[in-house]
Amino acid sequence: MTSSIFQFGQRLPEYQVPVLNERAVRAAAGILFFFAFVAFMNAWLVGNYQPTRVFVLVFLLDFTLRLFVNPRYAPSLIVGQWVVRKQQAEWVGAPQKRFAWAIGFMLALAMLYLMVIHQVIGPINMLVCSTCLLLLFFEAAFGICVGCKLYNAFNKEAAQLCPGGSCELAPAQRMRTSLAQLVVLVLFFVGVGAAWQWVYHSAVPGLTPAVPRASTATPAGNPDPAEVARCTVPEFAKAMGHEEKWKLHNNCR
Repeated sequence: MTSSIFQFGQRLPEYQVPVLNERAVRAAAGILFFFAFVAFMNAWLVGNYQPTRVFVLVFLLDFTLRLFVNPRYAPSLIVGQWVVRKQQAEWVGAPQKRFAWAIGFMLALAMLYLMVIHQVIGPINMLVCSTCLLLLFFEAAFGICVGCKLYNAFNKEAAQLCPGGSCELAPAQRMRTSLAQLVVLVLFFVGVGAAWQWVYHSAVPGLTPAVPRASTATPAGNPDPAEVARCTVPEFAKAMGHEEKWKLHNNCR
């Protein structure tokens, strides 16, 4: 074992703690969020859990490399670092990131046990997946590491070098939302609500959003056996209370 391979974060002389490039970390979170969202929507909308199971394995491997080998060798961070290679690095403290990634690693282990090994289907899977999506989204979109916020609650030493200098920023220096901005925001949402009502109330009666599937019923009115078999709701959809949505997305009446 060599320290250059098995280490967490980079040691730079100007910083007292190991550091990571926040730009690469956010890029990696965005990459993982994209594939996690695609897998989640496959499970939620069409009941196909195979992409989610594959993603759980990929996610677990990526975080295993981050935590127990070196973040430099995690595939998502390699790609993320390449994407932002022309941007100036923003160095943030590595200890709080390790704590946050340990939370992600535990969530991945739970999903491995539930979905991959035992193939359990139910609301607990959706809850864990939604939590992962939320954490990744906040990291990628806002630069807010929720796990890093929890770091101070479990460690005596406060986190250093937080993204955007939030650890060192005094409350008086923080950007505040003005009254005019709040008014604009309220008016915007009121307008969205009015547009929503107008669109739905102006719809042509009887017009469905999707083109109905051609009827395959026999002239006598008896249902086609092939169509009956196609529209038989699978057990996993029934188990998760997804029966009506499954019928809707498979155009079954």
